[in-house]
Amino acid sequence: MPKRIGKYTIQLETNPAILSYAAVVGKKEGEGPYGQYFDQCHTDTTLGEASWEKAESRLQNEAVHLALNKASLKNSDIDCIFAGDLLNQCISSTFGLRSLNIPFLGQYGACSTMAQTLAIASLFVESGAANRAAAVTSSHFCSAERQFRFPLEYGGQRTPTAQWTATAAGAVILGSRNLYPGQPIGLQAITFGRIVDYDIKDMTNMGAAMAPAAASTLLDYFNDTGTNPQDYDLILTGDLGLVGSKLLDDLMEREGKDIRPLHNDCGLMIYDREKQDVHAGGSGCGCSAAILCAPIFQQMSVGQLHKVLFVGTGALMSPTSSQQGESIPGVAHLVYLQA
Repeated sequence: MPKRIGKYTIQLETNPAILSYAAVVGKKEGEGPYGQYFDQCHTDTTLGEASWEKAESRLQNEAVHLALNKASLKNSDIDCIFAGDLLNQCISSTFGLRSLNIPFLGQYGACSTMAQTLAIASLFVESGAANRAAAVTSSHFCSAERQFRFPLEYGGQRTPTAQWTATAAGAVILGSRNLYPGQPIGLQAITFGRIVDYDIKDMTNMGAAMAPAAASTLLDYFNDTGTNPQDYDLILTGDLGLVGSKLLDDLMEREGKDIRPLHNDCGLMIYDREKQDVHAGGSGCGCSAAILCAPIFQQMSVGQLHKVLFVGTGALMSPTSSQQGESIPGVAHLVYLQA
């Protein structure tokens, strides 16, 4: 059973196993530095569908099916699926996964959704509520731009702090250690973050809005566990981008925790910022999902990485809140993965 450590962290005593994972991305992501790691790279933004929203739903569906096939599992073998995305009412998830006939629990954590779904799925497996559970999330550049900013036809100028929403989806299948004792990657602990609001209102600078939340969650985890950054191989955030990553490093250094030698950000990894014109880097639920479910898990499975702190960061805004002049609250959830 899970055991609480300190005030905010939960230790997973059975070490729920990562059975399989898959990442499906778009053309721009496939052309990035980690394109060879992704399971499938599409070249058409619509994926042959009638709309960008339907294309995003298909990203999720394909990611789940690829992960199931890798684990030699059927839909009926999964006890529950946790999924979310950026669109209103999480329609990418509901429409993308409705044909699977798996008990569905929709989630919204903005760009922290991959960490959130993974954490909750692990708790279900740890507690025995599920023998196998799935976690999946997605984003799509065109569907996100249409909802949160301007129609693409508008051709608005992007600010230097703006990030590029990734067209991508990632899926993870988790299983009980009783059933899968030999799987190399497992979840050791999770820390659910608190909402942190520094009154930032610029929706083109979400990295700055989310960085304080990432710092808060990391400090909570280190305080609860009595560990330090140097105890881990990688501290992976997603998705702070260039501005938010630098701000997080500064905030942690002020607290006596230098994470610079170990810190990387999914928003900085998924694209080549110099060649792909993404300004401050990548963002979106699918950005961290794709990086985690491709290069990170692959490197862990072959022993290149052993101890990874994955910190999903989310900007908890909506078009309505932004139009009403509200600030952008941030949240970050941490998952400790060990191979």
